[in-house]
Amino acid sequence: MVVTALFATVTVVAVIVTAAMTASILSELVTDPSRRSLGAQAWHLWVLVAAVAVRVGASYAHDRYAHRSAAQAITELRGRALEGLTDPDHTSPRELLRRRDHATTTLLRGLDALGPYLSGYVPALIVTVLVTPTVVTVIAVTDWLSAVIILITLPLIPLFMVLIGVTTRDRTERKLATMSRLTGQLLDLIAGLPTLRALNRARAPAVQVAELGRAHQRSTMSALRVAFLSGGVLELLSTLCVALVAVGIGLRLVGGEMSLYAGILALILAPEAYQPLREVGAQFHNSADGVAASREVLDLIESGDDDAPHARNRTCTVAGQPIRLLDVGVHGRDGWAPHELSATANPGALTVFTGPNGSGKSTAIAAILGLLAPEEGSVLVGPISVAELEPGAYHEQIAWLPQHPVVVPGTVADNLALFGALDPEGLRRACATTGFDEVLAALPDGPDTVLGAGGVGLSAGQRQRLALARVLAAPAPLLLLDEPTAHLDAAAERTVLEALAARARAGDTVIVVAHRDVARGLADEVIEFPEVVHVG
Repeated sequence: MVVTALFATVTVVAVIVTAAMTASILSELVTDPSRRSLGAQAWHLWVLVAAVAVRVGASYAHDRYAHRSAAQAITELRGRALEGLTDPDHTSPRELLRRRDHATTTLLRGLDALGPYLSGYVPALIVTVLVTPTVVTVIAVTDWLSAVIILITLPLIPLFMVLIGVTTRDRTERKLATMSRLTGQLLDLIAGLPTLRALNRARAPAVQVAELGRAHQRSTMSALRVAFLSGGVLELLSTLCVALVAVGIGLRLVGGEMSLYAGILALILAPEAYQPLREVGAQFHNSADGVAASREVLDLIESGDDDAPHARNRTCTVAGQPIRLLDVGVHGRDGWAPHELSATANPGALTVFTGPNGSGKSTAIAAILGLLAPEEGSVLVGPISVAELEPGAYHEQIAWLPQHPVVVPGTVADNLALFGALDPEGLRRACATTGFDEVLAALPDGPDTVLGAGGVGLSAGQRQRLALARVLAAPAPLLLLDEPTAHLDAAAERTVLEALAARARAGDTVIVVAHRDVARGLADEVIEFPEVVHVG
């Protein structure tokens, strides 16, 4: 803003000098025959060229610096919002899922629209504050009547800007909300495409996609229509205001009531008095999307700061410690799941969480991990609450397999070592247990095969076997597995569960979410989760 103010100051000086030199040249050419030569006007021309060059240079430097600063500010806002959204200490996975669609739209297309606000609207305000009063003052010194006309008509532009701007703001906010909803629906559709292809229904959502496109078109055109019409209104209003000044100057020139120099100077400077306000109006409509998005981004950042938990700086040794859930309750959109859950997972035992879908089994795993803070009750590792444990040191002692295994872009070997360096012999046994050794043998480059985002290059069953091998080979004393045998056949399922039971007998704490009878038969402790409890 300071640099923008400096450039605006240089610009206003260049504008006044340009107008003065132009008025001098034109008035002398008309009224003084002896000055009708290049030699006689050389000084005026050199000053005029210098003033124009300075104005062009100041405008170029201002635009270049403004765009760079705007990009840096947008990057900083996006980074801070992403840090808060992806930090499990501030945002739980369930809360992140709830905010996903809206945050995606806000942080991508919405925040990019903030550029015109920072690089155009804010500098235009500064230019208006500096240029308009200075230009009106110079006109008043030259022709006080033109200055009075400008002062009377000038407030009409911001008045119409406010009236039109309220409508534009409301339309823009509705457009952003519509975009968030459409983006969420489209993301859900894209996520379900593999399933639709497997069922030979990939073309079924074509009508829905077309309707999403039409809805987006309607919301966008509604906002653009108001913006274009308002821009036309502002241009027409400023043109009429300048015309009033020009008519007054023309009549007084004809009547001999003012000099030609004063009339030309006032006529040249009159549009410059209105131009900054017209620019503010144009930039306001161009930046309306960014302003709406910036409020949303700041809300994301502030909500992350407000949700920051208490200090989590305690450490403990997980090995040999029981995991206890004391009256744990988590309230979701469908009710409490789980509700008043009390259970203990002892070291050296295979504990199985089972129950109907949606009863809170995965939620209980997230609470044990410390990724989700229960509304009621607490989770203890030995005598210490998970809410007090330092996340980094705690998670280093856990091997976790979520419902959807994490596969990062890179080689297969990189993904096997995602928890850290593994013992080669232990990894070989884990691959043999899960059947991933056969997958490695079938891959074109074996462990050096490069995988894409989300495990592109492997089937769902192969990704599951990779994640299982990674967990079984990890030396962590606490194993948390959510539906570990999904996508596996019956023989592989039993082999994997027997391996997990062996890890438990070796002294580790193993908690498995499962539904089938084979898991119940091998479990040392079965925790039954009831249906969702609908309690206010």
